[in-house]
Amino acid sequence: MFNFANFYKLIAQDADLQPWLNILPQQLTDWQNAEHGDFERWLKALKKIPEGTPDNIDLKTSVSLSNEQPISDGERKKLDNLLRTFHPWRKGPYTAHNIHIDTEWRSDWKWDRVLPHISPLKHRSVLDVGCGNGYHMWRMLGEGARLCVGVDPSHLFLVQFEAIRKLMGNDQRVHLLPLGIEQLPELKAFDTVFSMGVLYHRRSPLDHILQLKNQLVAGGELVLETLVIDGDENAVLVPTDRYAQMRNVYFFPSAKALKKWLEKCGFEDVRIVDENVTTTGEQRTTDWMKHNSLPDYLDPKDPTKTVEGYPAPRRAILIAKNATQS
Repeated sequence: MFNFANFYKLIAQDADLQPWLNILPQQLTDWQNAEHGDFERWLKALKKIPEGTPDNIDLKTSVSLSNEQPISDGERKKLDNLLRTFHPWRKGPYTAHNIHIDTEWRSDWKWDRVLPHISPLKHRSVLDVGCGNGYHMWRMLGEGARLCVGVDPSHLFLVQFEAIRKLMGNDQRVHLLPLGIEQLPELKAFDTVFSMGVLYHRRSPLDHILQLKNQLVAGGELVLETLVIDGDENAVLVPTDRYAQMRNVYFFPSAKALKKWLEKCGFEDVRIVDENVTTTGEQRTTDWMKHNSLPDYLDPKDPTKTVEGYPAPRRAILIAKNATQS
């Protein structure tokens, strides 16, 4: 089982995060008691991942690690097999001892779109909501963040994150908690909050925005990235069933409508900084994610539409300032 003691110690020493201890241990105990069919198999593989301090770590231009003296071919093959136990790898890519984990998503492309527009992360505390396996948190550390906390309820994402963290030398500046945003109290403790690829999965998007706001310090920054459609400030798509074969999708506003929603929730200085049509180069099937991916979800006769006939995936990034006064 996972031991979250180091995180408890960390937040016990932080006046802003300390109140979280009132509910967090029980929440994580409940999570650990919930059954998941593959979890024990993943844990056995995770225990075999070697823990060490790599000679070279790059979090600025990638998420990669290596030693001056390369590991042997046998060690590399064993590590490769262990990491493949955690298939499918969706967010990345990662490079560990010359093993290239070619993930479904080129998450580095999204990071390159986000980074020029956000406030510098140096010395900031960061919350990454729906963080997946934590790829972007490593890049946040590369930009100088002092603490990165990710929340995502997936068992597999936590195991993937811990595998990379073991290889990185168990960095205690970054933590992933298997929770949803709705389980967090109103901490008002983070300088920057990211929500990327989450909003369209929420039944109540305004409630989600308010939950994000409640995690920010006064004047803190929200980075919101989600699927959008073309249109004016009143345009919203509500799929009747699936969208690009995804279940549990609800609201796809235009970027202008989303800006209006953020302002309605009390954010200031709201900016639409990027809109981008997702390509099959950015999301695709790979040797590390062998399931169907974006090319299978688009209309083969008209790739500007999904197989259901909706507009093909288009994503926007908005930056906003929390106007709440402390």
